[in-house]
Amino acid sequence: MVFDAATGMLSCPGCGRKDNIEQAPDPLQNQTSAEHAEHAVNEYHCSSCGAVIVTEPETSATSCSFCGSAVVLIDRVSGQFAPAMVIPFAITKDEAMKAFKKWCRNGLLTPRGFMTADRIAGITGMYVPFWLYDLHNDIEVHGQATKVRIYEQGDYRYTETQHFAIYRKIHLDYARLPIDASEKMNDELMDKLEPFPYGQLKAFKTPYLAGYIAEKYSYNDEQLLPRAKDKTSPYIDAYISSTVSGYTTVNYTDKHIDTNMKQADYVLLPVWMVRYNFNRTEYTFAMNGQTGKVVGKPPTSKAKVAAWFAGVSAVSFLGLKLVAWMMGGGFL
Repeated sequence: MVFDAATGMLSCPGCGRKDNIEQAPDPLQNQTSAEHAEHAVNEYHCSSCGAVIVTEPETSATSCSFCGSAVVLIDRVSGQFAPAMVIPFAITKDEAMKAFKKWCRNGLLTPRGFMTADRIAGITGMYVPFWLYDLHNDIEVHGQATKVRIYEQGDYRYTETQHFAIYRKIHLDYARLPIDASEKMNDELMDKLEPFPYGQLKAFKTPYLAGYIAEKYSYNDEQLLPRAKDKTSPYIDAYISSTVSGYTTVNYTDKHIDTNMKQADYVLLPVWMVRYNFNRTEYTFAMNGQTGKVVGKPPTSKAKVAAWFAGVSAVSFLGLKLVAWMMGGGFL
């Protein structure tokens, strides 16, 4: 049986039976502590046909290459590798394919051959491991600011400058900040897939993985904490700036940020990975398995870029000529 994104249930493609995952028994609950091995095992046996399955150490769910049955590698989603929560797929493979083709057709500067979307090499549903961080930030800021006022009295123009000492003490909390924990995944690509609908988070059960590929985390929460701090940095700076509005100039002389991790939850988030061949080059795109958002860098058409630049230049030229004419000049 595999997870059906359309119904949110465990479905048998042969007989059509559907089971409610929330009511289905979870194999993890029957595991003994001895079976919760910490070391990755690379060889498994398919429970359907008995074939030997060899996987990479990071894989926690896959399919049998011989009979196609969904395979969940229990020891890789148990013990310390057991996710706390999962967001199930809401978009089926057919829906993902249609959404990606529509996205390709909307490219303004992509080649016409790419826009046909007829060179898709493969589309794979993956559960990507993420850490969701709850961070608390204690912030203290010192600085100098000025307010400048220019006014006239009689024949004189005056410039009045007021100087201020600034002090801010701020407490900021960020909840469910996502950081992908897979070494294989492109961090920039995964960041652009946000936001994920965290209201769809469910307690983890292995049946959600059936029929999809899943990865276990490559880095723990402590190892990725520095990246989480870096990710919040621009948001913290923007919030500080919002508290010192109304000044002409602001100069920070001291800024201290103390970030503490309140909690980090290990979760699996749904991603459709799309491989696309074009002009002997393979491009990789990612789609949010809940929202359908597509990210990735498509090829660009030099002819379309040149035409776009020429069009912008022509409009700008005509605009300047119109301004000159309105100011008393003429068209040349």
